[in-house]
Amino acid sequence: MIKTMRKHAKYFYVLFFIVILTFIFWGVGPLDKPTVVAVAEIGKEKITIEEYWRTYERVKDFYRQIYKGQFDQAMEERLKLKEVVLNGLIEERILLISANEMGIVVTDQELQDTITSDPRFMRDGVFKKDVYLKTLQLNRITPEIFENSVRQQLIVQKMRMLIGSTVDISTHDIGHPLKDDRRFNEVKQILLSQKKEKAIKSYIESMKLKLNVKINKDLIT
Repeated sequence: MIKTMRKHAKYFYVLFFIVILTFIFWGVGPLDKPTVVAVAEIGKEKITIEEYWRTYERVKDFYRQIYKGQFDQAMEERLKLKEVVLNGLIEERILLISANEMGIVVTDQELQDTITSDPRFMRDGVFKKDVYLKTLQLNRITPEIFENSVRQQLIVQKMRMLIGSTVDISTHDIGHPLKDDRRFNEVKQILLSQKKEKAIKSYIESMKLKLNVKINKDLIT
């Protein structure tokens, strides 16, 4: 039972990491150009076809690194990668819109703490500004764009935590009692994580209706 729950929990965390990965390096935000080709519209926000394909390619690279030579078109189709990428971008955009409506913000100190504690920008456990700037340069992104994207990422994380804080786990949810306290706590944490994700998914689905989400899947088939 625990092994199965671990497997599903791990699968979700991988998908969430993928979205965050693309979120950091490409960023999100409103687009006011009327001629932009959008694969999805969330209220007044648009996910452009260019943003989608950039994200899609990064996700493919992510899976290639994990599965090496095993990752092929058949696996890509089984994973429904195109759909996963699109849904991930839409869901993150919805959470960002909701957070902005609620006035959720990230302070300059929170942003600084996040960046300076990122292992990618450290050497011998210490943040190095030259490494930070060089890393961004290699990824063809400016500090301003990167920091804005990280700020948005943190806002979305706060929104997810806010929604997740509305749920809890009882002994009834766990089912039969477990004599081992360690196993009990492990099962409790996994079930709590799953319950939080269900709450977030439910919230997102309700917001899709409110924001009148429009998707043009023909652009990615």
